[in-house]
Parts: sequence; structure tokens; C-alpha cells
Amino acid sequence: MAKWLLVDGFNLAFRAFYGMPELTRTDGFPTGALHGWVKSLWRLNDDEKPVATLVFFDLGGSQDRLALHPEYKAQREETPDALVQQIPYIKLLTRAMGLVGVEIDGVESDDLLASQAMALAQAGHEVVVVSADKDFAQIVNERIKILLPPPTANPRLGWRLLDAAGVVEKFGVGPHQIADYLALVGDSADNIPGLAGVGPKTAAKWLQEHGSLEGVIANATTLKPDRFQERVTVEAERLRLNRQLTTFNLALPTVAAESTAPQVGELLRLLEELEMKSTLAEARKRYTQPELF
Repeated sequence: MAKWLLVDGFNLAFRAFYGMPELTRTDGFPTGALHGWVKSLWRLNDDEKPVATLVFFDLGGSQDRLALHPEYKAQREETPDALVQQIPYIKLLTRAMGLVGVEIDGVESDDLLASQAMALAQAGHEVVVVSADKDFAQIVNERIKILLPPPTANPRLGWRLLDAAGVVEKFGVGPHQIADYLALVGDSADNIPGLAGVGPKTAAKWLQEHGSLEGVIANATTLKPDRFQERVTVEAERLRLNRQLTTFNLALPTVAAESTAPQVGELLRLLEELEMKSTLAEARKRYTQPELF
């Protein structure tokens, strides 16, 4: 079966934005993220050689999670205006490159990506998820791996492939326990408060001993350190709510498992319109002399 590359769109867009200088068109329109975006996708496709690449974008908030927890992601800072301006072009360039863009209003892109990954894996395909989001560790299996971008603090580490053994090494628990783990420690990126005082080591130890969040709750009176015994019992329902928030919805629609051809003329037109001269020059070579890449 084939290899598929599934890209967490906004995760990569933010990396492209902050990883490039503030380039602009002659009229001042920002283009730095666009340069980084196109070159990142080219590099990923060169390195991974997938049969196709799907890119997932958020379109509105996650209505299901907001209904459960109105403060979900409420703490996040506004997206920089310079990046907001570039998002429509990021989507246009993605489609012109022959890469499928996937988005549904009111549905979180992480759920769409996870559903697609599971469907492809069940059909026998190999899936590589491109994201730094730790939530995706919960869908890692023998056919699904995560390609982690270089950490900002240590870019020399480069891109790293995370398999099931890597999840255990990184978090101390297996993929099937990640949602429980995040329910206990919390997820500051999504404004999900964990159990106060419980860090990664304690959460991993409890899950190793009791198997799941329900197991931890059922054995609250035996937990160590002792100070958490009453707290887990008192906050059991909030922890269960956390578990709902950290668990992917894997029953969402998927797109057809087929690759699409690049719209070379449209891609060149967009790059010229954006005055992305170096990227335009590379695009002309890539799509007329693909053997060079």
C-alpha cells in the first residue's frame, strides 16, 4: 500500500511564519510565511515521497468541545495580522501544488486529520502525520507515525519520526493512554486544566499502575502521594470531562484516497502575483524538470 502525508496546516503555517524573515511584496503585503510554507511542503514531499499529501485547516472553532468547555482554547493569543493576511494564499498555493486542502466549518482540523489517518491505516496505507501537537500521539500505531518538526529551542535535532515505542519513551505511556495522560496533566495549549500538582511523571506512574483514567479514579484511595487521594475523588467528573476534550472524534467524514495533479499554471501565476521570485524560479524547475528533485 501507499504512504500518505497528513499535515497539520496551522501548526506548519505558524512555524513557517516565525521561521522566516519578514519578507514583503513591493506594496507591503507580507510573504515570509508563504515562502516558508511552499519550501517546507516541497522538502517534506522530497524526503517522504508520499503518494499524496493532505493538508488540514481549522475553519471556525470546535463546536463540540466549546459546548463541553466554553473556555476551550480561550487563552490563545490572536493570530498575528501578518499571518492572517497570508492564510488565504497558503490555501490557494496548497491546492495549486496538487495537495488536497481539507476543512469543515465548526469542526477541529485535528479531528479531521485523525479520522483520515485512521481510515487510511485501516485500509492498509502507511500514514505520516506532520505536527508538533502532542495530541496526535494517541493515534500512533503500526501504520501511523508522527513526523515532529525541529524544536524551536534546539533546531539541530532536525525532523524526528515518532512511532509507538517513541511515544512510550517520550510520555511514559502508550498511545492508547495519551488522552488519559493529557486529562491528568492538562493541556495548556488548549486551555484544559489538569489536576493541580500532577506532572508528567506522576500521571505516567498512575497510568502504568492502573491502566486508564477510570482505573486511577477507581483506585483513588491508594494513590501516591497521599495528598492526591481525596482530590482525585472530588475532581473525578472534571477529569472525565478533560478526557472527552482530549480524545479525538474519529467518526468524521474523510476524503477520497487519491492523489491530485498540480495546477502548474495557477501555481506559477500565484507566485508571480506574490513576487516570490526565488520560489517562482524553483517552481519552474520543479514542475518542468522533476528529475532534478
